[in-house]
Amino acid sequence: MIYTIIDVETTGKGNRITEISIFKYDGHTVIDEFTSLVNPESYIPTHITALTGIDDALVANAPVFEAIAEDILSITEDAVFVAHNVNFDYNVIQGEFNRLNITFKRKKLCTVRLSRKLLSGHQSYSLGKLCKDLKINLVDRHRARGDAEATVILFELLLKQPHSEQVFKDFLNKNSREATLPPNLPKHVFEALPETPGIYYFKNKKSDIIYVGKAKNIKKRVLSHFYSKTKKSLDMVRETRDIDFERSGSELIALLMEDAAIKHHFPVFNQVSKRTIQSHAIFCYEDRNGILHLAVNKGRLVNNPLITFFNLRDTRLYLEKICIKYNLCPKYCHLQEAVTQCSHFSISNCKGVCKNEESYNDYNQRVLEAIHDISENKNDVVLKEQGRTPDEDAFIMIKGGVYLGYGFINKEESINHPDDLTHFLIPQKDNVDVQKILKNKLFAL
Repeated sequence: MIYTIIDVETTGKGNRITEISIFKYDGHTVIDEFTSLVNPESYIPTHITALTGIDDALVANAPVFEAIAEDILSITEDAVFVAHNVNFDYNVIQGEFNRLNITFKRKKLCTVRLSRKLLSGHQSYSLGKLCKDLKINLVDRHRARGDAEATVILFELLLKQPHSEQVFKDFLNKNSREATLPPNLPKHVFEALPETPGIYYFKNKKSDIIYVGKAKNIKKRVLSHFYSKTKKSLDMVRETRDIDFERSGSELIALLMEDAAIKHHFPVFNQVSKRTIQSHAIFCYEDRNGILHLAVNKGRLVNNPLITFFNLRDTRLYLEKICIKYNLCPKYCHLQEAVTQCSHFSISNCKGVCKNEESYNDYNQRVLEAIHDISENKNDVVLKEQGRTPDEDAFIMIKGGVYLGYGFINKEESINHPDDLTHFLIPQKDNVDVQKILKNKLFAL
């Protein structure tokens, strides 16, 4: 069998190739080599230059990828694509060919995963540390030719290991999960993932959570990340050392669990969800003249809100509707500030409490009716969901329109009133993302 042992250096962001080195190996000796700097046609960041020594000036007169594409296709044809963390190098090269509308497909082998299988017991399987442990002379670290040449020596050593023939055969099997798993993820970790709804955590070598996802089928969804060719997935998978999970029973609870986990851990690869949502609450208070006010404030500053929103505009629009419906005063609903008498542009049915044309008692009575209306229209809902096991039910609790959390309960438990579920509740924070998750379900009731 013929192998091509490959290493690329890239720009980092965008993963454009700056250098490529390919050694063609027949199982005994190197029979061909192709090495070249590459003009990435994009800026090389300074931190990449600090790592590789490759800067814009060095590649200014180098060929662009299109100019060497035929050379790469030729040397890799009918050969197995080999690299240390193969998915990175393979996907980067495949991406360059995709830009040229050229299909690039090769069988591939990963020397990280092969080393884990055939050379077990090392603390680290990074190329530098593995070469140090194995006394492989690694020259020009983080340059394509130096890393590729060291990988050739490592590959030769792997071929000589007992049972290597069967291991190589298993890894080359298209249906083998060994070929698709991240190089630093032990197979038993992946095999332990359930095929049920829930959330999963990708962790790095420090056990920090770097990504949280949800799924109807955890194992299937996790596997899909390993096939993805997006830069985010490539970077994330390369850092993954462990995967943890929590079962949810249902997809809806998985969504809620995912939202809470992202907001708690702030994983680096969940950047879109890294935001704190400000709530806004409508509340009532009585001033020193005995007039009842309806007002809006930040949710965290209101102890007993009448109703909560996660958008200030929606809060004010709702308050305007209440104001119009019950002939309330825009001044005393704080839709107008620093005025002696109301003169709202769209609310003109105030009965004159701000002009002393209406008694405070009559006005307050309508405020109390509005408060009753607000309270009556808030939802107290318990949503029943599928549990994590056949003997279990799950539930989601919403009180006064506010999401309180979810819980799991044995089907044999006797529940006579929704309040009986409080003991089993796993409290959670309400926010605009949760409201969006629950909206479709609530509207369907």
